[in-house]
Amino acid sequence: MNILVVDDKKTVQDLLTELLISQGHNVDKAINGLDALGKAQQGNYQLFIIDHLMPLMNGLQLTKNLKKIPELADTKIIFMTTQGSHTLKGLPEFSLFDRVIDKPINKELLLSFITEFSDSSFESEGLQVNS
Repeated sequence: MNILVVDDKKTVQDLLTELLISQGHNVDKAINGLDALGKAQQGNYQLFIIDHLMPLMNGLQLTKNLKKIPELADTKIIFMTTQGSHTLKGLPEFSLFDRVIDKPINKELLLSFITEFSDSSFESEGLQVNS
């Protein structure tokens, strides 16, 4: 799976990149929402892992922008927050996230989300191939 990790902290980027590559995924990194938006429009990603609070363009703004682009609107989003996932449930953007995960990241939970997305995308691709 091609994944774009978006976080302004290099340590988080490196941790997630190492974890995801060890699971056989291709990973690109972006330092903020503006950087990520440009990379998303140039790349072929099946998943965005997006941090909540970043400079220039935060995760909420990035998510809204991604959903406005027809070819990116269906791409899965895992949204990371230090604010507590329960605090995001009241936001109008909450329905735009496929999954929300608290920081520090629970690696097993993150990998279970990615496996879930991988399984569903393979099933849908299989259905298209067999049609």
